[in-house]
Amino acid sequence: MSFSLHSASVPALTRMLGNLLAILDKAQAHAEARKFSPDAYLALRLAPDMLAFTRQILIACDTAKGCAARLGGVELPAWPDNEATLDELRARIRRTIDFVQSVPAAGFEGAETRAIVVPARVGERHFTGASYLTDFVLPNFYFHLSMAYALLRQAGVELGKMDFLGKIG
Repeated sequence: MSFSLHSASVPALTRMLGNLLAILDKAQAHAEARKFSPDAYLALRLAPDMLAFTRQILIACDTAKGCAARLGGVELPAWPDNEATLDELRARIRRTIDFVQSVPAAGFEGAETRAIVVPARVGERHFTGASYLTDFVLPNFYFHLSMAYALLRQAGVELGKMDFLGKIG
């Protein structure tokens, strides 16, 4: 049995986005128990020049949907980045999971060597499908998930490593 780019991406991306939903549920409960709006988390940063919590979530979602679209050979959906509440971020995550799971595995066939071009602030980045997944998507996706986790931990939400990793196996 071969290990396809679909197998290496879709299950991991959707599982981790599901874990992120559970983390946001814990953040909601934390805020409610302390009687403040959970939307207060949206502007959290660890440093002044860091992107805020909301952007961490949006970038993780955009990375996942970009991966599925580019490697799966389907059109990349354009969604406005206008989420302004924790509930809206949850909806964005669910929409991302639904999209990623909707891309047929057959579209990923041969994607290892497919030319992938990703627009960036500093110009275009060029990859093969395999290097796009291993050198850009997975590190970028996990980075932004880790930042969201760290911001909530720093804010006092009781999270542990298993909240990040979720159920394994």
